[in-house]
Amino acid sequence: MSANAATADFGLNSTALNGFRLTPEQQEILDQADKFGRGELYDLAPRMDDEEWWPPQAMPALAGMGFLGVTVEPELGGAGADFFTSGLIAQGIARWNHAVALSYVAHENLCLNNIARNGSDYIRQRYLPGLIDGSKIGALGLTEPGAGSDALGSMTTTARRDGDHYVLNGRKLYITNGPVADYLLVYAKTDKAAGAKGISAFVIEKDFPGFKVAQKLDKMGFRGSTTAELLFDDCRVPAENLVGAENKGVAVVMSGLDLERAIVAMINVGMAERAFDLALDYAKTREQFGKPIASFQMIQAKLAEMWTTIETMKTFCYRTLAEANDLGEGAGGRGDIHKLTAACILYAAEGCTRVISDAVQIHGGVGYMREAEVNRLYRASKLLEIGAGTSEIRKMIIAGELLK
Repeated sequence: MSANAATADFGLNSTALNGFRLTPEQQEILDQADKFGRGELYDLAPRMDDEEWWPPQAMPALAGMGFLGVTVEPELGGAGADFFTSGLIAQGIARWNHAVALSYVAHENLCLNNIARNGSDYIRQRYLPGLIDGSKIGALGLTEPGAGSDALGSMTTTARRDGDHYVLNGRKLYITNGPVADYLLVYAKTDKAAGAKGISAFVIEKDFPGFKVAQKLDKMGFRGSTTAELLFDDCRVPAENLVGAENKGVAVVMSGLDLERAIVAMINVGMAERAFDLALDYAKTREQFGKPIASFQMIQAKLAEMWTTIETMKTFCYRTLAEANDLGEGAGGRGDIHKLTAACILYAAEGCTRVISDAVQIHGGVGYMREAEVNRLYRASKLLEIGAGTSEIRKMIIAGELLK
């Protein structure tokens, strides 16, 4: 399929839900992502988990489906669709290969979309084509060794102007796609005295002098979505690679984080759906005491609770995505959308953890074996209560907005 064909054919700006159900166009997008994930990505998952291996064919294949540049204007090579579409793609892929889904979101939403929304014409023309056709991989560089939940206030990576360049010094940690990224959207303090109001954003190329991947990190789950520590040692960045205005990077960060939470929540939905299907199939076929374990009321209760959790996750996540489509330029980090996206990912991540834990319980000893698919899902699920702001930070955001 030609690039963007899957999404562009619909001319999607499909924010409306029909009675809390997906529209036919939205369902078709989800079905296409599901079919692609099952046919092209599912068989890669065991090796990705075993070896922390990133399949080089993944991004070009996503591009071939039209799944890259979903929210970018057609004149820039994108599909001109909406965030709802991007979220449905993440959901469908996460059912079959959650590691690819996470790397997809880091590339498509955290890097590519942020550049498209906030970059200059020069930046968009230079970097979007490779990100959209899948020949280049994108990443976001925000978190640091001493700046996780307080990513802005505790940021120590600095950037100082030196003629036609900025010179960056510092480290970034837990960077999804870091070991394989060609382009990175990196945040640094250009005015240390101004705190969070002195942060700027830059596009970094992996070959810039002074930049290197310090180490690839060994994780419990999502192992195929490779993660790194990055080092900037007098890294020289052309001044034209500044994204937005100097010292105005916080607006880019906050609007991006709200969108990130809405999209990442959909990974939870896809993973929970897959875990439920595995548990349901196993309960129907696994026999104990002479009959399938699905005939026992305690197993039936678990299945009923799992299904109910997933259905409420979907309703909440779909509503949030629909409202995120209306997030205007420079918005985010405050107000109803800030509260809603935090609540959405809080509920989805904790619901996903419960569903997958119950799926492992239904599988019993089989589920405890590392090679089991449900075990792979279980090891990955905890990250979704930590990344994009921990559950505790999400609750602080919600409470802070409620008490204003």
